[in-house]
Amino acid sequence: MDNSLKTLGFHHITMVATNAPKTLAFYGELLGFDLVKKTVNFDDPGAYHLYFGRDGGRPGTILTFFEWAHARRGRWGVGGVHHLALGVESPEAQLKWKRRLTDAGVQVSGPIDRGYFRSLYFSDPDGQILEIATAGPGYAIDEPADSLGRELIEPPAERLPDGRDEAAIAALTHPEPVPVVTPDMTLDGIHHITGITDDLERASDFYQSALGLRLVKKTFNQDDAKTKHYFWANYEGSEVGAHSALTLFGWEGSRYVAGPGAGQTHHIAFRAADADEQAAWRDHLLSQGIDVTPVKDRTYFESIYFRAPDGMLLEIATDSPGFTVDEPPDALGESLKLPEWLEAERESIQKRLVPLG
Repeated sequence: MDNSLKTLGFHHITMVATNAPKTLAFYGELLGFDLVKKTVNFDDPGAYHLYFGRDGGRPGTILTFFEWAHARRGRWGVGGVHHLALGVESPEAQLKWKRRLTDAGVQVSGPIDRGYFRSLYFSDPDGQILEIATAGPGYAIDEPADSLGRELIEPPAERLPDGRDEAAIAALTHPEPVPVVTPDMTLDGIHHITGITDDLERASDFYQSALGLRLVKKTFNQDDAKTKHYFWANYEGSEVGAHSALTLFGWEGSRYVAGPGAGQTHHIAFRAADADEQAAWRDHLLSQGIDVTPVKDRTYFESIYFRAPDGMLLEIATDSPGFTVDEPPDALGESLKLPEWLEAERESIQKRLVPLG
């Protein structure tokens, strides 16, 4: 691996939704994300592609959705994402989220102590499993910060199902209604992404050699202590980078593969600073025998696509030029934006799209 090539972490995650207005209401109004771009799927211009994020679409905070109105429900499995975790600063703010979501009719479980963070679980309108995870205490609670990921760690009994007081967990919430998202509740994009693989050692070799991510935790699924759970991240030997933790459950030898569709992740995108770095990434991946697409112009970034050995669709996207390339910062997400080559079809495209209100 070229030591100069180490992705800083996630650029965005793209999921599949069936109803753009419902998605906007859930992620925008309920969860408080900013809509930073309203456009269409460039490969299917009759369908919306919505982008949500923080600070004008800062890499690592970007959640995007293809609207596939007639898509069947997908399923998680090998080569797919099990859940997306969104980050919040404190356990107190996390309890506010539990109250806000519950009052909105969303079924919530947790918060559950995962040791490295506390986790709250729920699903979006299409069934995508979501988590709200606290910023800490972090990965150094059970091994030194400068030597993460070296030992296989068994979780203590109190973090496993038989050691939890489920009634107390269910009863724990914020005492008052939370009608608005307060500043302390801000969800700062991607905390981690958890998928499923059929070969953890092969996956570890791939993510370390292909993307420069480092193994930062070897442990077990705290809901199923027989299943290994590995974590990789942007890690220089002292600190784990924000918005960079990819975790995988090891279903060794399983043939239960992920099924694409509504409520599932389409792909995960990692960061490249610019086109020159992306070109270096492409050469690097090709040198490892990985099949990589040509560079694709996505207006707000350039993209290359490839697959992990278990079938997970991955992307490397450039940080630049960003979402202000066709809208001013104070008007992001207000207008339907189309790439230049689709402008001639604007009228027919708009007729096929459901108004977002």
